[in-house]
Amino acid sequence: MTEFESSFKPPMVASARAAKSLAEIEAIADLIDSHFENSLIEATTSPLGEVSFTLKAEQIVPIAYFLRDDSSCRFTQLVDLCGVDYTTLPKRFELVYHLLSLVNNSRLRLRVRVAEDEAVPSVCEVWPTAGWYERECWDMFGIWFADHPDLRRLLTDYGFDGHPLRKDFPLSGYTEARYDHGLQRVVYERVNLAQDFRRFDFESPWHASPQRLHGDEKGGDEKALPPDIEAPSTEASSTEPPSTEASSTEPLSAEQGKNDKLD
Repeated sequence: MTEFESSFKPPMVASARAAKSLAEIEAIADLIDSHFENSLIEATTSPLGEVSFTLKAEQIVPIAYFLRDDSSCRFTQLVDLCGVDYTTLPKRFELVYHLLSLVNNSRLRLRVRVAEDEAVPSVCEVWPTAGWYERECWDMFGIWFADHPDLRRLLTDYGFDGHPLRKDFPLSGYTEARYDHGLQRVVYERVNLAQDFRRFDFESPWHASPQRLHGDEKGGDEKALPPDIEAPSTEASSTEPPSTEASSTEPLSAEQGKNDKLD
């Protein structure tokens, strides 16, 4: 038994169609292992029966041709190509290829692990749809694809600094764009935040602030308040409302003023 056969353990499935599909995928894995020696690093299955093959980066193009052209595979469509950033791993990035075979009604996921300074061979010649997918991965993650016919940024603007989907990319970015009425054009400036990012308590988002805020007394439920905040006092206030009686400084009427003069 090969190393791959010992690691490939398909899950228990109730559907006969799913079991047949897993058997076909396992046969494809044996074909890859026999045609491309030591190119298959790992094979895993999810609880739903989704199969993933982890391959060596330098073998992705010949294996892609094999999966597309072989009669038992016929994965003629590249549905998606995306990247994942694992900052703690030696090979930081992982490319994920999602393949579809309409003839066999089966799907396959290929994974390739890439270091930050490593280039990956382009599969544009195998699946033309990879052109824009690889441009997006280069734009968002900074993964370089060798032999790509037109590797340019796709989603960000010209002269953009950095790659937004990297884990170490700041939330505010490095530059911001605005329209300058004096210059009559869009200008780029370094980001200058008016205040630091606020700290939020995601475990208790409704009571994130340790201080009592205006309006908290309207809740009326002492149990809903956090333990470090006292409930509002229900005792009556010592200050009495102002009296509504007439003041002695009110102006006199006309008759009162006349009688005072007669006296």
